[in-house]
Amino acid sequence: MNKTLRQLFTAVIVLFTILGLSTTIITAIRATELNSDTRNSRAFYHEFGAPRGSILAADGTVLAKSDPSNDAFKYQRSYSNGPLYAPVTGYFSISQRADRGIEASRNSLLSGESDSLFWQRIKSTLTGSENKGANIETSISTGLQQVAYNALGNQSGSVVAIEPKTGRILAMVSTPSYDPNVLATHDGKTLTKNYAELTQDPNNPMLNNATSQLFPPGSTFKTVVAATALETGQYQTDTQIPAGASYTLPGTVTNLTNVEYQANGSNGTISFEDALAYSSNTAFAQLGVALGEDKIADMATKLGFGSSIVVDGTDSTGSPSKAVASNFPTSMTDDKLALASIGQGDVTETPLQNAMIAAAIANDGTLIRPTLVDRVRASDLSVLSETKASTMSEPFSSDTANKLTQMMQAVVTKDSPTLAPDGVSVAAKTGTAQIGADNSAIDAWVMGFAPADDPKIAIAVVVHNTTGYGITSAGPIFRSVLEEALKQ
Repeated sequence: MNKTLRQLFTAVIVLFTILGLSTTIITAIRATELNSDTRNSRAFYHEFGAPRGSILAADGTVLAKSDPSNDAFKYQRSYSNGPLYAPVTGYFSISQRADRGIEASRNSLLSGESDSLFWQRIKSTLTGSENKGANIETSISTGLQQVAYNALGNQSGSVVAIEPKTGRILAMVSTPSYDPNVLATHDGKTLTKNYAELTQDPNNPMLNNATSQLFPPGSTFKTVVAATALETGQYQTDTQIPAGASYTLPGTVTNLTNVEYQANGSNGTISFEDALAYSSNTAFAQLGVALGEDKIADMATKLGFGSSIVVDGTDSTGSPSKAVASNFPTSMTDDKLALASIGQGDVTETPLQNAMIAAAIANDGTLIRPTLVDRVRASDLSVLSETKASTMSEPFSSDTANKLTQMMQAVVTKDSPTLAPDGVSVAAKTGTAQIGADNSAIDAWVMGFAPADDPKIAIAVVVHNTTGYGITSAGPIFRSVLEEALKQ
């Protein structure tokens, strides 16, 4: 071989090596990056050209599915009773792709691109069949979801219902809501118009109030302060604690009062049980100051405050669905601590967080991590994964939980009997949080569980920007959901 041929041969080898390396980099190392690049139209049409998996309720009702379409995208995503389940499903569109809810948190499974579906993709390639996405079976009860949604009506608010022993979310309702179908359209101009209308709506219907909105919890936060006090061992349900008709916030001239005279107690004191039953502001403000910020903050942290809570999914399955962190303020002066101890001031939480508190009390002091998906099935119905209950924390003892349950039952029997259906023992706490610059509006709450002696469901209800107290605005919603749950 002469010199020229050797040079040519060497050049060919080098070029083949470069070609091999570049191909490897493109098809393997940068595959994920390139597939997700919005400029990659092939990946875009590939994603919409395969049947995406369905999202199902616990009873098998289809909440979201893909049907063949007569256009370039091949499949059309549709949502049954879209506004009802929007906080659960999220949506899938040609502009945003998978956004919010399970569409986002389980995107790789729904699209069929998850590593757990590798052999199914190989099988589809060998047989020439379509690669189908996995189906996601949620824990949502259609009955509870519908009753909660109907009960909220045109009010702004949320309902979250949890199975205390498993953490399964049985209902997650947010109002006002939106219809994911208007964002699933393949008409680009219509989609842009619909999306603009929704995002510019001052009522913010695309915001999931259950997990993404913080509200002052009002007197429902007294359950956290009560748990803190019981855990010290220095308080029992019959312990007399300072109360009175009014209490001057430390270092101020501001007088805190009670809504009803029973909350004042007698001779300046009230039993711990009655303080919760009649929602004594003067008692819990003083109790919070006596306990101190650190003890209450520690209890709140154990219950989930201060941390974003993953509701569904992982980075490997999509964009995890998370609840924003509820907040118990720190470095407070005693006057601020007194207000925080009755759920006012700067303390805020999500409805999910409040339902979790109720669930922890119902479950003997053990908080189970909330979940939204029961199992994932491949298109051949084989189970790819199944969710198991896992402990998130143990914020307080079973003894404290039992005493709290007793105190919350007293809330119902002594002060709020309309919360309990006939013949059902209910443990609950109402809350009325004043909001707005002039405190003229209210966030009305009820949280609790039933049956009190063998809890099947824990519920939190909030009605935002209303004029009624917790018992009058949120109470009927709480009872409706509870009655539906006890039918099942």
